[in-house]
Amino acid sequence: MSALLLIAACGTGARWDHRPDQHIVRKGETLHAIAFRYGRDPRELSRWNRLGDGSLIHPGQVIRLTPPAGYRPPEPEADRKPRQSPRTAAGQTLAWSWPTSGRVAVEFGARPGSGSGILIAGRPGQAVRAAAPGEVVYAGSGLAAYGQLIIIKHDDTYLSAYGYNASLLVQEGQKIAKNQQIATMGEGPEKEPRLHFEIRRNGRPVSPRRFLPAR
Repeated sequence: MSALLLIAACGTGARWDHRPDQHIVRKGETLHAIAFRYGRDPRELSRWNRLGDGSLIHPGQVIRLTPPAGYRPPEPEADRKPRQSPRTAAGQTLAWSWPTSGRVAVEFGARPGSGSGILIAGRPGQAVRAAAPGEVVYAGSGLAAYGQLIIIKHDDTYLSAYGYNASLLVQEGQKIAKNQQIATMGEGPEKEPRLHFEIRRNGRPVSPRRFLPAR
């Protein structure tokens, strides 16, 4: 069965996502990119697939998107750190900043296709900057709906994503400072210069306005 799936995946126009509970890894994909695509927590995918830190996935590998039968979440560590304050739990200690200048053309949840983030209007080629410090866990164009996309991991809870870029100025594994330029603005599906910006908590999209400063 696995061989048939791999052969099918190599054909022109093949469907990689052959089942709703599985994904076949494509060249250039990372575990974080796969988790981002399906709205999953990358730590869960790593545990469900026994991947360790998830850094050694390879093209053709089948990744399950749901927990295996009988799976039980890991027990809390006995020596776990003190419980976070509500301020920390809300991600506010990251001191987020706007990733680019311009008005918000489409708000979070306003319409299908962009409901997982906001669209910020701007000028072609203007600077796109990291909204908080972190590490680049994906930089590429493997998720077609987002164009050239960058995903930054800020901590074990929060990711931010920057889509529709014209050019990418960082690479996977690179440490990023807050407000560091990471890309230049490209065009969205409407053929207008826009940045698709998301914040995700434990793999799930949340409204960026809850974290960004008022302006």
